[in-house]
Amino acid sequence: MAVKKTKQARMRTRAANGRGAQLRPIGVIRSILKTRSEAPKQGSEGAPDAWLDVRPFAAPGLDGLAAGDEIIVVTWLHRARRDVLKVHPRSDRRRPLTGVFATRSPDRPNPLGLHCVTVRRVAKSRLRIGPIEAIDGTPVIDIKPVLSGLQHSSANSITA
Repeated sequence: MAVKKTKQARMRTRAANGRGAQLRPIGVIRSILKTRSEAPKQGSEGAPDAWLDVRPFAAPGLDGLAAGDEIIVVTWLHRARRDVLKVHPRSDRRRPLTGVFATRSPDRPNPLGLHCVTVRRVAKSRLRIGPIEAIDGTPVIDIKPVLSGLQHSSANSITA
């Protein structure tokens, strides 16, 4: 007797086989930055604080976060080009074309943004965070704590 797989089970199988992936945004950035041209290249280069509005299904995941915590916000850079594999680093045409995987360019096949920010305030299902260079409306994929005291080497990777 054949067992019918659910849609979620089929997606997990495809992802495990390297044929697909499914992301579900957990929130959205609300910022005074409205366009890519307004945003600094990195948060430390004069980016403002912003609100991270968390969707109701994910709000319980904020339990344990407090003002002063350092977190990594993973975003989907929704205005990025996905057909770019080489760029001039920092958009400086004097620098040679370089593969996007050796740069922090937002334009890349899977435009994930990594933003190390400080939690300024927790207000129910909203976090005031910063500084962050993400523009208004940027989908948030995940939030992870910054782990102190961990050493990174090319021989291992940190996933926890």
